[in-house]
Amino acid sequence: MAAVTASRPRASKAESFVDNKRKEDIRSANINAARAVADAVRTSLGPKGMDKMISTASGEVIITNDGATILNKMDVLQPAAKMMVELSKSQDSAAGDGTTTVVVLAGALLRVCQTLLGSGIHPTVISDALHKSCAKSVDILTAMAVPVELTDRDSLVKSASTSLNSKVVSQYSTLLAPLAVDAVLSVIDPEKPEIVDLRDIKIVKKLGGTVDDTHTVNGLVFDKKVSHAAGGPTRMENAKIAVIQFQISPPKTDIEQSIVVSDYTQMDRILKEERNYILGMIKKIKATGCNVLLIQKSILRDAVTDLSLHYLAKAKIMVIKDVERDEIEFVTKTLNCLPIANIEHFRAEKLGFADLVEEASLGDGKILKITGIKDMGRTTSVLVRGSKIALNQVFVPKLALKVKSHKNST
Repeated sequence: MAAVTASRPRASKAESFVDNKRKEDIRSANINAARAVADAVRTSLGPKGMDKMISTASGEVIITNDGATILNKMDVLQPAAKMMVELSKSQDSAAGDGTTTVVVLAGALLRVCQTLLGSGIHPTVISDALHKSCAKSVDILTAMAVPVELTDRDSLVKSASTSLNSKVVSQYSTLLAPLAVDAVLSVIDPEKPEIVDLRDIKIVKKLGGTVDDTHTVNGLVFDKKVSHAAGGPTRMENAKIAVIQFQISPPKTDIEQSIVVSDYTQMDRILKEERNYILGMIKKIKATGCNVLLIQKSILRDAVTDLSLHYLAKAKIMVIKDVERDEIEFVTKTLNCLPIANIEHFRAEKLGFADLVEEASLGDGKILKITGIKDMGRTTSVLVRGSKIALNQVFVPKLALKVKSHKNST
């Protein structure tokens, strides 16, 4: 009798062991990291939310309850947690408010998703359900929304005040809300009301006083004083203003090198040439009728020297130096003038005109005001007063936030 032997099934080469446990661990780790970020800002949500004290690497201490500020100062390394930070930044850019809400809401959704995953529901099914819920939520919110017209100032002020209710500066909402609304309305083009560039609103912070002293300025404000080195003018009526991007100082070579002068006559000749060079530039400036100079800050060499300031003072030209490079676009748009990059391009048609340019005392410091600008561009300046902590950590950021929130409500 022949023995029957059962053949053992051979393992297919295509079959392999799949470690699903590792996938679940990675997914769970990502969800837990994102939820940890949401829990960090959850207690700062709402009118009764708690403030957070943040210590930066430089030793600066910041006290705030703004979700975007808290997350921006956090050193997050985990990729999923970084997505929560980016979510807050996107909300801040799109709406200007609700930065804490979106993170807390995302954390709550992830917590529910983690429960569903534990019940064996496939991630794709959960993702599809979330997309359908999102579309339905948008439809509901659109149906609930109330249109706001730019002519309805009262509704706009209420919309701006809403974003202040949960902030530290909520007690100043009666001042800051109308101020923000008026600032935004002043830069809106009636023909294109949906386009608002917040760079057209300049916020200047000046230490001292109280928040009640905060106000808008129909013109330009600089947190700097007029150059007094050579006794030049500090007040100029019927001003003709030039914004220059070149230096009124002796030129330097393109490469680093030194010049050795061994003879006194040669030294006198060099000094004489420098004086003639600077004097020639100032004569060209004066010939156009310019009496106010805004000089861009230079990193290559001194924008002005004591000698050039002396000649400018003799010519009765007011000098404001060290204007930051990133302010030039705003300044030229406000003054309705063109920046001048070279003395050879200095012409009268590139100047801006204003009724008054003056240096004003404000607290312990001084500011420069330019008012009565002819054909002024669609810009506005906001002068914010308060204590050092208020200026750096509360009022200026919240005012900008409120302006952005108001922009999107329109």
